[in-house]
Amino acid sequence: MSATAEAAPRTRDVLRHVLLHLVTPLLMCLGMGLAYMGAFVTPEPNDMPVAVVGSGAQAKVLAQTVEDKAGDALDVRTLPDREHAVDALKSLDIAGAFVPDARTPELIVASAGSDMSALAAQKIFTPIAAKQGAPLKVTDVAAPVADDPTGQGLFFLLVAVSIGSYASVAVLGAAGAGLRIRARAGLVVGVSFAVSLIGAALAGPIFHLAHHGLWGVWAMCWLYSAGVLFIGVGLHTFLKRWTTLTMMVLFVMLNFTTSGGLFRPELQNGFFGSLHAFWNGAGFVEGVRSHLYFGGHDLGSHVWTLAGWLALGLLLVAVAGLWERRGRGAARVAASRAAEEAEQEEEMEESVGV
Repeated sequence: MSATAEAAPRTRDVLRHVLLHLVTPLLMCLGMGLAYMGAFVTPEPNDMPVAVVGSGAQAKVLAQTVEDKAGDALDVRTLPDREHAVDALKSLDIAGAFVPDARTPELIVASAGSDMSALAAQKIFTPIAAKQGAPLKVTDVAAPVADDPTGQGLFFLLVAVSIGSYASVAVLGAAGAGLRIRARAGLVVGVSFAVSLIGAALAGPIFHLAHHGLWGVWAMCWLYSAGVLFIGVGLHTFLKRWTTLTMMVLFVMLNFTTSGGLFRPELQNGFFGSLHAFWNGAGFVEGVRSHLYFGGHDLGSHVWTLAGWLALGLLLVAVAGLWERRGRGAARVAASRAAEEAEQEEEMEESVGV
């Protein structure tokens, strides 16, 4: 009877322990659903920049008519000629440029910047061309390579590098818990180098996403991976078992959805679109995209974004090192006090014995 009474509390304790640990996957389920479905299920233009090409009154009237009809969905501007339109597309300033023509109306796009934005622009201007009684001619001035026809391979490269990075954080936090922070930081450098090599191999010889500039792709893979790993190792000192959930929020839920790999910010709501401006996944995707397809336009700002996240990771690791050092010092003081108290008690016992 006493054995049964003792077993019951242990069962309750085990159940409580299991239920507590189930909180993490359930929160992941909720978070992934909210993030992915909120960002991807209903993509709609949100101040998507497009242009009407022409300097005359007719072009200005058409641009104003399109903008009035679209409301907040479009940001319609006019550009004086086709050359300016191509420059704007290759600078990723607009998603499409419509060239009115009675015989052959033309839509100019740069699908390497975003295949979905190019399709959205085509959907907007096809009915306008139809009213003119002519089929719409679509010209792509920056198409992705044939091995990546939709241009979404860079998003899946981000997924691969991210998983290799944040999954390694769990290993370094658990298996490397007994190591000093300096040793774990050294492992981060090695792991991020390995992840970046895998990323470069995937982008180059395996799937041929990068037909040139592979060293640049590798460098951005390393910057991104090192930033994720340093942040994760630094956070683990403070968050412990909640680190995995935090990493999922930072580098999956908010990261993949705002990267611009599937939908650029002009096809997302304001929340996800605003994060695109400074999140590290967006820095990686846009940086590699600029490097491979747009002649390095604005590449520096994307590299600085990745460098900023890496700097944040290094700062977290430095703070974690100070915290752990203070904790070890406090533990030594406590152990020393306990030893002193034990010696005093022993001396008192000896004096009583005398």
